[in-house]
Amino acid sequence: MGSMRMSFGLTFKRTAKVHWRANFSQQCSLRSTGLFVPPSPPLDPEKVKELQRFITLSKRLLVMTGAGISTESGIPDYRSEKVGLYARTDRRPIQHGDFVRSAPVRQRYWARNFVGWPQFSSRQPNPAHWALSNWERLGKLHWLVTQNVDALHTKAGSQRLTELHGCMHRVLCLDCGEQTPRGVLQERFQVLNPTWSAEAHGLAPDGDVFLTEEEVQSFQVPSCSRCGGPLKPDVVFFGDTVKPDKVDFVHKRVKEADSLLVVGSSLQVYSGYRFILTAREKKLPIVILNIGPTRSDDLASLKLDSRCGELLPLIDPR
Repeated sequence: MGSMRMSFGLTFKRTAKVHWRANFSQQCSLRSTGLFVPPSPPLDPEKVKELQRFITLSKRLLVMTGAGISTESGIPDYRSEKVGLYARTDRRPIQHGDFVRSAPVRQRYWARNFVGWPQFSSRQPNPAHWALSNWERLGKLHWLVTQNVDALHTKAGSQRLTELHGCMHRVLCLDCGEQTPRGVLQERFQVLNPTWSAEAHGLAPDGDVFLTEEEVQSFQVPSCSRCGGPLKPDVVFFGDTVKPDKVDFVHKRVKEADSLLVVGSSLQVYSGYRFILTAREKKLPIVILNIGPTRSDDLASLKLDSRCGELLPLIDPR
């Protein structure tokens, strides 16, 4: 965990033509990325000035991002009022224990992920991701911790980065731990399922889509090419925990920081919230940029309810 960047085997190339079809609903088209962003009030010039002052005074800024930074790239979050996955559907993310214990659960998961992957993996960074990458390049950002699994920070060039919950662009074997790029697995899926066809609707924050049981049952799932074990995305599913060495690594980065900025997270999940508590113990100034309430609003010296991609590019990091 001492390495600056955990982005094994990330390649961002278009996959070859495939022999299946997926009719995504209009809400997931590249033209409708704004549909996943909750409504927000107009920018308050005074609050923008306060944020600018905070960033100017910060010498070792730690930034923590959540799903709210990626909604402007067309990836929905879970909890936003009216537009989050929980508000729009009755779907819930997969549980770690179910995935590990059940081959049918894994089959259903991978069938859905196979269909959703081209759409999910083609998403691109938005101005907020690019702004944070620029802050790093100019020496303003000490460390970036993301709760997201979409690789958009990596695509934007961020390197002082910890992916707290892993990354969907990597796959690991549950038996031997072998890591492979997700794009390679997509090609193996295509070889095993040359005539398989499915219609999908809606994209989730982890690339999941909805399929019928009939469509899932005929889907063939490859095993680890090294040992034959079951494959899992290199992400922390709900019900699982972040590895202790990664938690320790982030705690150290927080303790090195002189300020903390939260971008696009409600902080409802403890795996991210605990670092806010560490920052509070250190008496770091905390600023939160998130549309809607968060678990730590009472700890923030400044709270902004604005679009991340609208506000962050306005800030001069020098």
